[in-house]
Amino acid sequence: MSAGALTEDSVIPGGSAGDPADGAAIPIQAADPTLKLVSVLMQYPTVALFEGLPLLAELTLQTPRKVREHVSTFVQWLGYTPPDDVARHYVNTFDLRKRCALYLTYYRYGDTRNRGMALIEFKNAYRTAGFTPDEYELPDYLPMVLDFAALCERGQRLLHGHRSDLELLRRALEDAHSPYAELLAAVLASLPALGRRELTQVVNAWQSGPPTEDVGLEPFAPPEYLSGYGKPATGSMQEFSPERSFHA
Repeated sequence: MSAGALTEDSVIPGGSAGDPADGAAIPIQAADPTLKLVSVLMQYPTVALFEGLPLLAELTLQTPRKVREHVSTFVQWLGYTPPDDVARHYVNTFDLRKRCALYLTYYRYGDTRNRGMALIEFKNAYRTAGFTPDEYELPDYLPMVLDFAALCERGQRLLHGHRSDLELLRRALEDAHSPYAELLAAVLASLPALGRRELTQVVNAWQSGPPTEDVGLEPFAPPEYLSGYGKPATGSMQEFSPERSFHA
């Protein structure tokens, strides 16, 4: 999200401290640190992420009990897995598996025309709340949605409305034997449970997969969008600072 569009104190993903007049992101306090923590962990693993593991482990202990075990299990995996292996797993999971895409509207609409309207809904939610979504990333990118939900009630409502999509992603990650399934379980544990109708929708969507159209359409998520918060993944780790993101 762009710091220039902020109208109140909030958290800027991957931002740096500085004067807003200089176009730099300003550090701010998350209203829901749990969602902010998961947002950081869901992004492409950087050198700085591994350097900040002690801080992340400390923050994990401060999360509510219902999500702590899930996040702790994931952070422990980060701790004993070589960084290059984590990065490789991230790319293999989120870049190469369509069902594991980090774009919430994909599960409901696939690459159909209806998805375009759903993306507009996300953009409008950001702007109504006084934020401008990152122009380099699709507005339904999960780490960005989690950041938004960490900041305000409108973001939490947006996340709440996509619980079925979150559950589909959790199932896909679990099916792929990915530790990232723990992070989705943590998010879902912080939200109201799915109702009977929603569970039926999840089962049907899981069996059929994302909808498709016979009309030739370019995918809504180009490959360069699939790794990193607004930046493509590269062979080397990208810069990211957990300390900066959790600045009080």
